[in-house]
Amino acid sequence: MLTINIHDAKTHLSRLVDQAAQGEAFVIAKAGRPMVKVVPLEGNEAGSARRLGFMAGEISVPDDFDRMGGEEVAHLFEGGI
Repeated sequence: MLTINIHDAKTHLSRLVDQAAQGEAFVIAKAGRPMVKVVPLEGNEAGSARRLGFMAGEISVPDDFDRMGGEEVAHLFEGGI
């Protein structure tokens, strides 16, 4: 992975950002000490919105979902194994 000092990063920022966007991550160092890693954003982070409700009608939740396993949990809390 390319490590570049902060002065050179400022000088060549546009080119470095273009390279990072193409998948070539790099590290910016200050006085030889790595400070940050620049990586491309993933598809979801780059601006695509999350789709709410995309599974509507595909799954169903039982009416007693909030009570499922309740007896077993109560038994475990009472010291049963």
